[in-house]
Amino acid sequence: MSSGVAISPVPNESILPPDYFHSQARSISSESILIYLALSGSVIPMRVLESDSIESVKLRIQTCIGSVVRNQKLVCGGRELARNNCLVREYGVTDGNVLHLVLRLSDLQVISVKTACGKEFTFHVERSRDVGYVKQQIAKKGKGLVDEDQEVICNGEQLEDQRLIDDISKHSDAVIHLLVRKPAKVRPKHVEKNLELSIVASQLSEGKNENDETVRDAGSQTCTQKVLLVPIKPPDRSFHLEPVVVNPKIDLPSVIMDLINSTFDGLSKGNYPIRSSEGTGGAYFMPNSFGDKYISVFKPMDEEPMAMNNPRGLPLSQYGEGLKKGTKVGEGAFREVAAYILDHPMGGHRSFCSMEKGFAGVPPTTMVKCLHKGFNHPGNVTIKIGSLQMFMENDGSCEDLGPGAFPVSEVHKISVLDIRLANADRHTGNILFRKSEEDGRTILIPIDHGYCLPETFEDCTFDWLYWPQARQPYSPDTIDYIKSLDAEEDIAILKFYGWNLPLECARILRISTMLLKKGVERGLTPFSIGSIMCRETLTKESMIEEIVQEAHDSVLPGTSEAVFLESVSCVMDRRLDEIAEKL
Repeated sequence: MSSGVAISPVPNESILPPDYFHSQARSISSESILIYLALSGSVIPMRVLESDSIESVKLRIQTCIGSVVRNQKLVCGGRELARNNCLVREYGVTDGNVLHLVLRLSDLQVISVKTACGKEFTFHVERSRDVGYVKQQIAKKGKGLVDEDQEVICNGEQLEDQRLIDDISKHSDAVIHLLVRKPAKVRPKHVEKNLELSIVASQLSEGKNENDETVRDAGSQTCTQKVLLVPIKPPDRSFHLEPVVVNPKIDLPSVIMDLINSTFDGLSKGNYPIRSSEGTGGAYFMPNSFGDKYISVFKPMDEEPMAMNNPRGLPLSQYGEGLKKGTKVGEGAFREVAAYILDHPMGGHRSFCSMEKGFAGVPPTTMVKCLHKGFNHPGNVTIKIGSLQMFMENDGSCEDLGPGAFPVSEVHKISVLDIRLANADRHTGNILFRKSEEDGRTILIPIDHGYCLPETFEDCTFDWLYWPQARQPYSPDTIDYIKSLDAEEDIAILKFYGWNLPLECARILRISTMLLKKGVERGLTPFSIGSIMCRETLTKESMIEEIVQEAHDSVLPGTSEAVFLESVSCVMDRRLDEIAEKL
């Protein structure tokens, strides 16, 4: 989240310690720049050096906050400062720039509860949960002394059920103190105004209950009292959910329809979407009909980073470009679905009607229209279009474990997906892991593909590149899978499902697939191939960029795409042969 972290008042203009500059053998006047940190709805001045690394700036911010923060992100001028080893000046940060800080807060919050009857207890809850969930937990802890009709008070303010814990807490709050009491006024519910209760009353008056069983003394006063006490909540119909199908020839597979129907059932029971406290865009966990677990994750297009309704406080994109070079705001949902469609299973291309798991295990994902007041609506409540992805049960993300715990085959499947899709945002936080119940084996689950298939290779980053498994050769089965890939068929498949890839994105897919196939033919490892795609520093072009530029310089203006790609193939063969000879 961003703009949800409380910072203690800064006494000076700078976050730097008083003797910082004296400890540096540099000239303050030539290197010192004043930037502004956008945080918690306020702007904090901060002095840094142009020769400081992004990592050192993040560490200094962390010191100011006073706690360890994982997945800290900085955004300046509409671009994420993602490479920690790069210098401030390499990103073009200058005097007077505003840096937006996006933080991942602690997953758990301590809740202290005091009830009106004097009972007190403490428990932990996920910050992404809402007050309605907390009331359920309070009821369990209170052993029935607390029910859903009672009020939850925090600092004198009554909290609505859909309010997120993350929204009412402060980063400096070690404990949130809640008071639970009965409402000051009880509003009676009239039977004639409650359709479902009226139906129940009608059934009872006819001598029937909900199971069509005969009810004794149906017209008695006792029976009438039972009707008035039936706690039936009318369903919340102020929502809408339906798939977006561009091509009428497409029949959605059962796994996708089950995903949509289960999400619909959860909304129909009045369960609110739970906005994630992580990430740079709006992402909502959608509960099942019982409200006890998540079914899916919905990411609206208009809440993507730097989109008009982004809930994280990021600035609106000036030219439509996303946080990563070569991506556009509002296209992340298409890319999420594309990653699922192109994650072909072993043995052939994916039939969208197939339930077969893809090679890399991208969760089932589809485009939907969804209406709910629980989403971020600065204005009127409107229908949102976005990606709906199956929620995957997991034991954490890869940032929680050292890479040595992951099987080689699991790392390799992620590498194949990232290389062929030129993923510009593969970090340890968007690879989940799960322990298999059958054999205890660790399974990796790739998520968050909103920055794959970009228009350029500039921001390609793979965290797995530095894991030991990446230096191991691909298995014969994986090599056979790579040989079966066909970029032209992939482009046609995406077009069939409604996304006509722009020329630049299609070119990236063709070249990255070409590199992957040629690389394995020469026995190159994921590390060797991935290193060709990723820049060593922000300003030094990667080898794949050099190959593309050399091919571009060797053809005449107006040359067809086929001729250009043939030139790329020739240059790539020469460069790969040079690498293979050194191995």
